[in-house]
Amino acid sequence: MKVRAAMEEVINELTAEEEVKAVMEKEIGELAIKEEQTEIIRELRDLPPAHYIFKIENFSYLSNAKLESYESSDFEVGGHKWRLSLYPKGNKKGNDKNEHVSLYLVLAESNAFALHKEVNVYFKLFVYNQIQDKYLVVQDAKGKVRRFRGAKTEWGFDKLVSLSAFNDASNGYLVDDCCIFGAEIFVIERTTKGECVSIVKELANSNTYTWKIQKFSDWNQVGYTSQVFVIGGYKWSLTLYPNGYLEEKGKCLSMFLHLEDSKPFYSGQKLYTGFILRVRDQLFGVHREQKANNKFCTSANNWGFTKLIPLSDLNDASKGFILDNTVIVEVEITLFDSDQGVLLKL
Repeated sequence: MKVRAAMEEVINELTAEEEVKAVMEKEIGELAIKEEQTEIIRELRDLPPAHYIFKIENFSYLSNAKLESYESSDFEVGGHKWRLSLYPKGNKKGNDKNEHVSLYLVLAESNAFALHKEVNVYFKLFVYNQIQDKYLVVQDAKGKVRRFRGAKTEWGFDKLVSLSAFNDASNGYLVDDCCIFGAEIFVIERTTKGECVSIVKELANSNTYTWKIQKFSDWNQVGYTSQVFVIGGYKWSLTLYPNGYLEEKGKCLSMFLHLEDSKPFYSGQKLYTGFILRVRDQLFGVHREQKANNKFCTSANNWGFTKLIPLSDLNDASKGFILDNTVIVEVEITLFDSDQGVLLKL
């Protein structure tokens, strides 16, 4: 009998909890319909407010007092100080006839805010359901941003939650004469930073540099560097490793593209570059090439390929990569340009 009684008690508690949940969802649905035209969203969530929680004990004393509203202490978010302004019986100025609790976010006077200055904010206000352990979130729809400024320092919701629902302890908003509100504030800063990217279909000058290497069999050093050439207004050079570089030594010809004038770049500036490194087939035109997109900057001013072409293919006379002891290599660079900030080059 004791087990049965315990089970019945659990079932009754679960049933009561579901009824409370049903009432909350019904009320949210009704309010959503009524406020559809004013574009206000209401939803439940588990996570508490990220920025501020405003707990009020002995709420009935505040509600019974003649004070129309009560404000929280100042708190700082996004480099500005804020307050919450609560109207326990509704804000009459907001055309509410004592039927709802009203709650507003206020830009605090302690900001010493200039009249012409403004803060653009997207915010959410909260009421905690102590029974469901969930938060009723009230926010402007479609991510609407509110402008706080000298002439308008307060935004919020006249009809945060109905007084009938708020005062009914079974709904969980006001329990043991205690209630909890909250706020999340996202300040949208105007940095005025930007970037303009223009696509350059064809360069005024050629975007290809050809390096003709004669007496190739005499190139016995580890690496060789071409003369400096200009493409897209920047100085470049090629570095060739006839017998391969690092782990590809003795296996492949390696070649790299080097940006010669990267030192003048300011911090964070990058040159996004798309390039093709090529070994020309002088007999059949079946060139061996590899493509890449890389960003050049002060700390990374050269890119290329250790495996541009296997030495076995390079030295095969029938494939035409060496003709009359001459090897021809090329680089082709296609550019994008940017007027500001990061330079984009592909």
